[in-house]
Amino acid sequence: MFTGDRSGEFLFASLFRAGLANQPSSLSRDDGLTLSGCYVTAAVRCAPPQNRPTPDERERCLPYLRRELELLTNVSVIVCLGALAWEAALALLDPRPRPRPHFGHAAEFASRPAQPVLLASFHPSQQNTFTGRLTAPMLDAVFERARVLAGVAAR
Repeated sequence: MFTGDRSGEFLFASLFRAGLANQPSSLSRDDGLTLSGCYVTAAVRCAPPQNRPTPDERERCLPYLRRELELLTNVSVIVCLGALAWEAALALLDPRPRPRPHFGHAAEFASRPAQPVLLASFHPSQQNTFTGRLTAPMLDAVFERARVLAGVAAR
């Protein structure tokens, strides 16, 4: 996921600065990238036209995301890269929260004590990074906050 594209360059550089990756980039499957204390996945598994999945496509992918989350142990924070990821995580953890938490950069939501905290960031797409909507310091701050929420000491 994200390997070899500009979104990945931005994401992996931030994960590296946060101490969650052993190198600042990933160009191929076998380039040696190792993540520590984090896992990267996607809410939608296809690349639809204009990169806009339909509600039906999002719904069909949700069971795969649910199963991945069930297989992971000790998940305390989920960083949602974009509103689509935020909505998918809400659908899995608390489909009808009141009040409904709104997506926004650095937004947080904790539904119940035993569930992971959701932490939002704008997606590291070129559309967001080239326009300055998402900057490296902004994404770095999200991962530092995730470390604090997870109780992981700074490096």
